[in-house]
Parts: sequence; C-alpha cells; structure tokens
Amino acid sequence: MTDTGIAVPRLAAETISPPVDPRLVRPLPPPPAGRVSRVSRSRLWATGVAICAVVASLIYSREGLGVIALLFVVVVPFEKLFPRHLGQRIRRPQLVGDLAFALTSPILNLMALAVAVPLAIASLAWLPGLLLRPVVASLPPAVLPVAGVLLFDFVVYWTHRWGHEVPFFWRFHSIHHSTEHLDWISGFRNHPFDGAFIAPAFVFLIAAGFDAELSGAIAVVQVLIGLFLHANVRWRLRPLHRIIITPEFHHWHHSNERDAHRSNYSVFLPVWDVVFGTYFMPKNRRPKVYGVDEEIPVGLVAQLMHPLRGIGNPIRVIRHPLCSLRGGLVFSRRLLGQMWKSARRPTHSAGAGKVRSCDSPQAGRGADFPDLDSFGLHGNRRRPTSGG
Repeated sequence: MTDTGIAVPRLAAETISPPVDPRLVRPLPPPPAGRVSRVSRSRLWATGVAICAVVASLIYSREGLGVIALLFVVVVPFEKLFPRHLGQRIRRPQLVGDLAFALTSPILNLMALAVAVPLAIASLAWLPGLLLRPVVASLPPAVLPVAGVLLFDFVVYWTHRWGHEVPFFWRFHSIHHSTEHLDWISGFRNHPFDGAFIAPAFVFLIAAGFDAELSGAIAVVQVLIGLFLHANVRWRLRPLHRIIITPEFHHWHHSNERDAHRSNYSVFLPVWDVVFGTYFMPKNRRPKVYGVDEEIPVGLVAQLMHPLRGIGNPIRVIRHPLCSLRGGLVFSRRLLGQMWKSARRPTHSAGAGKVRSCDSPQAGRGADFPDLDSFGLHGNRRRPTSGG
C-alpha cells in the first residue's frame, strides 16, 4: 500500500528464480547418428527437385541461361558504378533461389501457359474486346501501336493492382515481392500462375482486333523493362517520373514502408497511377526497405508450393463436380466483389494502411484465405496453417 492509498501488486515469490550456475546445466544429447530430421529431409527433397528442374529446363531450352548472361554483362557493371544500395553485394541472400527461377523460366513459362489459356477463356475478357473491335478497326494503321500500348497498359495496371489488393491474387504475387534485395536478377522471382493472370489482358487485345504479334511484342517488352526496373542503380531520372516508369518508381512499388503500400502499379506509363490516385514519388527520400510482412519460405520449390497451400486435392473437382461448380460460382462472386471493392476505394490513398490487400488486416496474409473454402477445395473445411 502506497502513501496515496493505492494498492501495488506484488510479484509472487515463486516467480523469482535464483541464478543458475552454468556448470550445472547439462547440454542436450546429440541426435542418434544417421537420423535426419523431418525439416532436413524436406530441405533435401526440395533441393533435389530444384536441381532436377534446372537440369530439365536446360535440356529443354538454354534461354534462361542466355538471359542471365546478358543481364550480368549489361546491368551488373552499372550496379557497380552507380549503386543504389552501397553495401549490397552480388552474392547477396537468396541469390541461388533467384538464379534457379531464371534457369527454370522456360519450364515455368509452360506451366503459366497451361493455366493462362483456360483462364483467358473463362475470364470473359474477350467479350469487351469484341465490343471494342469496330472502334479499333476504324483507327488508322499508324495509331494502332499507340492505342495497343495504352490499352494494354491500362488493363495491366488493374491486373497488377488487383494482384496486390485481392487476397487470392496476392497469394501468388507475394512471391515476387518477397525479395528484400532488388538487383539484376531479382525480377525473375515470379510464380508462374501469377504470370498467367495477365492472360485476360492479352486476350482482350486480340479480341479487340490488335495483331497477335503486336500484343506479344508488347508483353515481351514489358517483361524486359521489368527486369531492368529492379536494378540496383541510383538514377532518379526526375524529368521522366510522370512520363515513363523508372527504377526509382518501381523501387517505391517494392518498398515495404508504410506510406508506399498500394502505389505505383503501372508497368509502362505512370499516368494510370496519377489518374487513379496510386502515384507515389516523394521528393525528399528514397526507398530503403523491401519485402513483405508475411513469412515466405526460401527456395524455388518452397516458393512455388507456398501459394498452393490449403487448396486441397484438385481431383475433388472431378469427384464432386456439382459441389465444386457451386463453390466455384460463390468463389467467383466473392472474387469479383473484392475486385470491385478495390476499384472503388478512395483515390489518392496510396500508403493508407500497412496491409497490401483491400480486406481486413489479416486478409492477403499467408494464413487467412476463406475464399478457398467457398471454392469447395478444402476437403476438411479447415483453414490452412501458415508457414513454409
């Protein structure tokens, strides 16, 4: 009891432990010889699968190896001469995993294509493209490439934005944002199914009457520019900030600083971020921290499997088609509702909140995706647990 009459709680005597003599502490016995822990077996399995994937990809195509060599020769010298982060070395953490993504990119692209084709058809993005076809047909030939770039950039802006603000899409896109070091090779860290989500934009252009070669060329240029935008260079290029995206623009998009979240979604022209209120380019500071808040495992195989956790056995769709169809309709309705909610959120609110999704503070994180339950793919209807 103090002088003021307020009772002060006292700690129980048993909570105060006497100091322990280090000499009396016995170390734990070592595990039995030849016994490998479950975690070690999982790591060995993942490493073996990754090595097999790299070898198979090199046998199929050496395209990834050629791109790695080209980027190393072209980009790395600029990173050494004009580094954005002075202490960042070429042999930085998770470099091996990003190299594995690059080497297996031919096989990963095939996986993306296998998902992209049915997704493009099911998305019905070709319907508005067909409606726009007469307008495109009336354009002069010289205007078609410009119109194609503008339309593609507009559609990809919203695809990219929903990749951040819709929890189900963020599952896959978070793999790309999990890198904490932006450099010449980090742009390769992409889940193939995340790349497949660009298919509706591509089929929209085709249905609207744009040449398939033009649409493909635009997509290829977007990928190549994206690889350069991750480079560890200190160029600000201020006069270009509102004209075309720069490394500084994209570094802020990758920043894990609170006020930079939900910003800079454009892939060619920042005008879409300016129009829709997601443009973020502060003048008095530069991005320092990258990555995501949720726990993302390390390594090629673990990162490919991470977004698929909790989805369940796909054979369930075949065994229970009616139930899966009903769940799919509910899932699609909720997905469209979240996309609409993202599109209607207040403008000029980049950085509002720490979460990169449009739902509750846990939505968009690894362990909370109730939409999968609606799809009917959880056999036991339990939520998946977090972790790698």
